[in-house]
Amino acid sequence: MPAGKLASMETPLVKVLVVDDDPALRHLLADYLNRHNYDTLLAPDASDLATRIQRYSPDLIVLDRMMPDGDGAEACRRLRQQGEDIPVILLTARDETVDRVIGLEAGADDYLGKPFDPRELLARIEAVLRRKKGASALNKDKPVAFGPFVFNPVTRQLSKDQDIIRLTGGEVNLLEALVSNPGKPLSRDRLLAMARDDDEGERNDRAIDIAILRLRRAIEDDPKQPRWIQTVWGVGYRFSP
Repeated sequence: MPAGKLASMETPLVKVLVVDDDPALRHLLADYLNRHNYDTLLAPDASDLATRIQRYSPDLIVLDRMMPDGDGAEACRRLRQQGEDIPVILLTARDETVDRVIGLEAGADDYLGKPFDPRELLARIEAVLRRKKGASALNKDKPVAFGPFVFNPVTRQLSKDQDIIRLTGGEVNLLEALVSNPGKPLSRDRLLAMARDDDEGERNDRAIDIAILRLRRAIEDDPKQPRWIQTVWGVGYRFSP
């Protein structure tokens, strides 16, 4: 451990500690999260969880609810009692209401039943990080200006020469994800997770492409030759301030 990519000193990756007694699941999640620019750390149990947190300083923990050495919910509860506020997502094979309640009462930030799609876990990780720390270095109180445009993350409004440009909730989420990561290529899966808007129903790759097209029509002089939102072939999109 760690079993993921090494973060660079210039752009440190978000570190996710996956604690699960199933080695196949651990490595599947490590491969998937690593492909989406996370530094994934692996542990087979929660017996030395506090020490691992102190040593590796993960940004989020994915913690199995039921393991041979003990209850993940109890491990989470101990962390909270020790004053540790690191975000925790619990995994369980028993996706029942009572188990979700137990997990959330123990201090978990989210709860996901097995089996699950890794894309859903990625979406939940992104959502928890947004709530807890924010998913980027964007100053949430400071508007972002580019060209004649200003995006205000507090009011969630995009304006041009003080005129508000109407965007859907999902398009605002997508724009925030892009401007929060200037110059950084973001895959469609990553954008799907970061731009998820439950009020707009299920999103897919095509929905991301359509939302990008709409954003380009709103901010680009020539959407076919975009200046601000550029296509990274084989990867996704990036915001180029």
